[in-house]
Amino acid sequence: MNKNIGEINGACHCGGVRFHVALSDGLHTARRCTCSYCRMRGAVAVSAELADFRILQGVDLLTTYRFNTGSAEHFFCSHCGIYTHHQRRSNPHQYGVNVACLEGISPFDFQEVPVSDGIAHPKDDPRGAGPRQAGVLRFIPAD
Repeated sequence: MNKNIGEINGACHCGGVRFHVALSDGLHTARRCTCSYCRMRGAVAVSAELADFRILQGVDLLTTYRFNTGSAEHFFCSHCGIYTHHQRRSNPHQYGVNVACLEGISPFDFQEVPVSDGIAHPKDDPRGAGPRQAGVLRFIPAD
């Protein structure tokens, strides 16, 4: 897998929402999170600056969800229900983009994915210690 992807197209499962994105550092920023929402969603996300993410089709199909502090905004297709991207709480100038929505990319292409500690979110830390890694998620294909 080439982790140095610059620009790529993506879509939700039904194809109603289509987008084009220039990734901040290719697929090198891939990660999961332990917050209550991400635990249930289970997606691997990569980073993109807000200005580098463009909806090509289906903006009217996008629905949003906010919880807890309401800082992060999670976008998903109202037709098929797939999470496409979210505006980050940790960096509101970035989107996290669902790698499973990127053309030709699967979360199972990654042997390891770092997992951020979203339960102890860096924005909640009065010391300003920054993000912490909670662990690593591994995919080991069966022979």
